[in-house]
Amino acid sequence: MNRILQQCIVAAIVGTLAACATRLPEAPSPATPALPTAPVLPEAPPYVVPGDTGPLPAPITQGKSRWTAVRWAELPGFGQDALHEAWNAWIKSCERPGPVQAPLCKEVRGLSIGSGDEQRAWMVARLQPYKVEPLQGSSDGLLTSYYEPLLDGTRNPTSASAVPLYRPPATLGQRKPWYTRQEMETLPEAKAQLAGRAIAWLSDPVDALVLQIQGSGRLRITEPDGSLRLVRLAYAGTNDQPYKSVGRWLLDQGLIRDATWPGIKAWILQNPQRVNELLWSNPRTVFFREEVLSEFDAAFGPRGAQGVALTPGRSIAVDPASIPYGTPVWLVSPGPWAPLQKLVFAQDTGSAITGAVRADYFAGWGPEAGELAGRLKQPLKLWVLWPK
Repeated sequence: MNRILQQCIVAAIVGTLAACATRLPEAPSPATPALPTAPVLPEAPPYVVPGDTGPLPAPITQGKSRWTAVRWAELPGFGQDALHEAWNAWIKSCERPGPVQAPLCKEVRGLSIGSGDEQRAWMVARLQPYKVEPLQGSSDGLLTSYYEPLLDGTRNPTSASAVPLYRPPATLGQRKPWYTRQEMETLPEAKAQLAGRAIAWLSDPVDALVLQIQGSGRLRITEPDGSLRLVRLAYAGTNDQPYKSVGRWLLDQGLIRDATWPGIKAWILQNPQRVNELLWSNPRTVFFREEVLSEFDAAFGPRGAQGVALTPGRSIAVDPASIPYGTPVWLVSPGPWAPLQKLVFAQDTGSAITGAVRADYFAGWGPEAGELAGRLKQPLKLWVLWPK
């Protein structure tokens, strides 16, 4: 996916605010695997390791963060997580592991058929939990969420579908920054350089913005012969213009109080004549490349910055200066939308996801994942699980 997470859904809504050419069935794609509906409660008993009383390792400074060793009993809910649900994400990380994690991968693969108790015991034996904290300043963290939109489009423009999604123009590297979003739609020279570069066309410019903010998505394209093709549009570059939050623009104008995507969309429905003004407030545009989406690939998310497919509910985007790619992480986030205590993996990143205790939670794809991604903004605590 390698998407730019400064364009993550939360940044979009206030800087904090995811085949073959034959007719497909009506269902647009496999459903996102169900996210947890009964998260572990904070009062769950601690996971006590008998004899875990010896001296702890010294703290580790990792880029922008300080890691402080803790006992396993300090990880809320560690004894209750369904680890088998996370193990496939771990195996995905082992497709491109970092040098510290690579020696564990043979054992990780061997435990894919192990019980939860066996997996937990192995983690305790081979890993040391460290609480992640900033080098200075508040230790309060923030969890947001992103997803992979699922949209309908056409291969050619029509009266109903006139919003283009572009592959990178040939002159993209010759001019930095490239034209703004508004200039791309209004200047003849910019439009000439985009001629013939459209991958597909959407009916709603706001859907196009959401897709660009997420940096990747699934598109069900109607071909000229009427057949449907399910593809993935993956991030392929930007116009190098600064990212501006449309939610922040609305707040600064005093036009809304609810800067979530549902709140933004409600304002758009009431003010259709101001849509261009809203969109042009963000000069940044994302370009895409089209990827075939096989039935197998459709069961996974897009590739994150680590280079492996993301797993709904088990992949997070982090600041790699604080947490290296492929690191298993214990995540705790209390909140009304998704109270979480679970094993996740650092598999993606982006310039909006900065700092020691900051993560973006991959929710999956489709409307339900989009609803969560548009609303999730909760406190966060992180523990990295580092090889002993």
